[in-house]
Amino acid sequence: MTRIAYVIGTTTGGTGRHVAMLAGGCAARGLDVTVFGPAAARALFPAVAFTPADIGARPRPVRDTAAVRRLRRLIAACAPDLVHAHGLRAGAAAALALPRAGRRGRGPALLVTVHNAAPPGGLARAVYLVLERLTARRADAVLCVSADLADRMRRAGAREVALATVPAPAADEPSAEAIAKARADIGADGRPVVLAVGRCARQKGFDILLDAVITWPRRDPAPLVVIAGEGPLEGRLARRSAAAGAGVMFLGQRADIPALLAVADVTVVPSRWEGQPLIVQEALVAGRPLVASSVGGIPALTGPEGALLVPAGDPRRLGKALLAVLDDPVLSARLAAAAKARSAALPSESDAIDAVTAAYSALIS
Repeated sequence: MTRIAYVIGTTTGGTGRHVAMLAGGCAARGLDVTVFGPAAARALFPAVAFTPADIGARPRPVRDTAAVRRLRRLIAACAPDLVHAHGLRAGAAAALALPRAGRRGRGPALLVTVHNAAPPGGLARAVYLVLERLTARRADAVLCVSADLADRMRRAGAREVALATVPAPAADEPSAEAIAKARADIGADGRPVVLAVGRCARQKGFDILLDAVITWPRRDPAPLVVIAGEGPLEGRLARRSAAAGAGVMFLGQRADIPALLAVADVTVVPSRWEGQPLIVQEALVAGRPLVASSVGGIPALTGPEGALLVPAGDPRRLGKALLAVLDDPVLSARLAAAAKARSAALPSESDAIDAVTAAYSALIS
């Protein structure tokens, strides 16, 4: 039986759900699956073996050294045929945990999926670039969720690079009761609803959205901007919104995104950088009008018709696009229809598992 060990360093955003889908799907097809990752992620993997391994989201030399040593012991005890790491921190940790002499046919192969681009500027970017180069040069193969990431990994020295198959999340149509509850929670009272979903972190650009909202002309009724998610910037954004009287509601983490999408008049993704965000796929599947930054894998997901794409970091263009959708029923309907049509081209979970098991077979053989 083929043994696969997954290594994850974070389960925020769509990474955790993606790895859980792969692990469960591969186990259902008869592979022997083990997952090493943060203890908090255990609940995502009820059907496979899970062992905690503390690979932090931020660099801490002492902790990171201990994590690599523990991962080395865990991999040796598990004796997998292949290690599949997700994210550059997990990829670098796995690369350091696997002895160089044990790779290339004499030990487990290393496959790394890169889910996100380097943050702009600062120490975080410098660390990211080091991890990128280390991972590119030690991994047997690299999968990337967008073409720009694939280009980066090739330039960093990766030998074998391909695009990862990331499926649209499976979701049932929300019930009338769920939609009514979401509408009541928001309390829009007839106001048009602008929905943003994601972690309240700099990457997601919610401060740019707030800049756009603050500069909107007075409108009656005023649009209600709703942000579903939590993170380090949530408090700061909420205080700034309150001080400006911007009419932004912070819902925190929500489990009813399909119902919120059904309530929203337009969904917005104002990210500074991205890989392949699940909220874009969710909006397409729901057939909702979408305004998004033209970064990372977003244009490839939406195509030219599935969303209004605007330059990242431009609140004026973002605000103008949102108001255009709210003010023009014809444009809104056209975007909704194009989104639904585009969703038909998205891969399924079965497609993703087919692709990744084929990659495993090729590397192991």
